[in-house]
Amino acid sequence: MSHSPATDRALRIGLSARLMHQPPAELGFPGKTLQYLEQSIAHWVMSRGAVALMVPTLEAGGGLARRGISVAKVVAALDGLVLQGGTDVSPISYGEDPISPLWPGDRVRDLYEIELLWEFIIQGKPVLGICRGCQLINVAMGGTLYQDIGLQHPGARDHVDAGLYDRLAHTVEIMPESRLAALYGGQTQGRVNSIHHQAVNRLGNDLVVEARCPDDGIVEAIRWKGAGYVAGFQWHPEFHAAAPDLLDNGPILLDFLAAAAGGDPERLGEGAKP
Repeated sequence: MSHSPATDRALRIGLSARLMHQPPAELGFPGKTLQYLEQSIAHWVMSRGAVALMVPTLEAGGGLARRGISVAKVVAALDGLVLQGGTDVSPISYGEDPISPLWPGDRVRDLYEIELLWEFIIQGKPVLGICRGCQLINVAMGGTLYQDIGLQHPGARDHVDAGLYDRLAHTVEIMPESRLAALYGGQTQGRVNSIHHQAVNRLGNDLVVEARCPDDGIVEAIRWKGAGYVAGFQWHPEFHAAAPDLLDNGPILLDFLAAAAGGDPERLGEGAKP
C-alpha cells in the first residue's frame, strides 16, 4: 500500500520556545537571548512516536527578516502546536497593569505565542496549552488572569510551592459530559501537580471549563468550542509519568496527536495507534 509523503513521516509537533532575555553570565551569552525547551515536555511528545521541534520566534530585531520566512510557512510545515510552560503572561496582554514588579511577565513571548496560536487555528491544526500555555489560550481568546492567586483569590489553596515544585499536588474535578471526562472514561476526579501562582480569571470567548480545583474553584482545564482543536491544562501532564498516583498523562497526549494526524491512524507512531 503506497502513502503520500505526508503519511510516510512521523507527526511534527511544534513546541513554543521558552525565552531567556538576560542569561546568567556563567552561561557565556552576554547580551543575547536564549530560546529553549524543557526536556520533559519534548520527551513526552516524543514518547508516542511524534517528532518534537522547537519553534523559534520571528521577532523584529532578532536577526531574521520577516521576508525570509513567515509564521504561516512555519505552521504549514508542522502538524500541531504545544504551548509549553514558563514565565508569567504579561498583564499588559490582557489589558491590565502589573500589580507587582515581581510579576511583569514576558510580553515578547506573549505576542509570539498568540500569533502562532492563531495561525495554527487558521490552518486547522490542533493546539495544546500546558500551564502558561493554558493561560495564554485564555488571554488570546479575550480572557483575563489572576495575576497572583494568593492576593486576588482570598481563601484559595496553595497552587505553588517552590520547595516542593512538581511534588505539590491536589485533586481536580472533571466536568461531566466534557471531552476530558470522555477521555478518562467518565472519571469525575483525579490528582494533578500544581506549579502556578497565576490562573484563569475571566474566561475567554468561546471557551468552556473542563476541570476545576474543588477546593477553591480555580480553573484547571479549558477547551475551545470552535471548529478546531484547542485545549489547555493548568497542570503539567509531562511530569506525571514519574508519579503513578497522578492522572494518567496518556489520554491527553493521544487525543491531541490523533487531532494532529487528522484522523489518519497511519500518521500516528506505533505507541499512539489505537
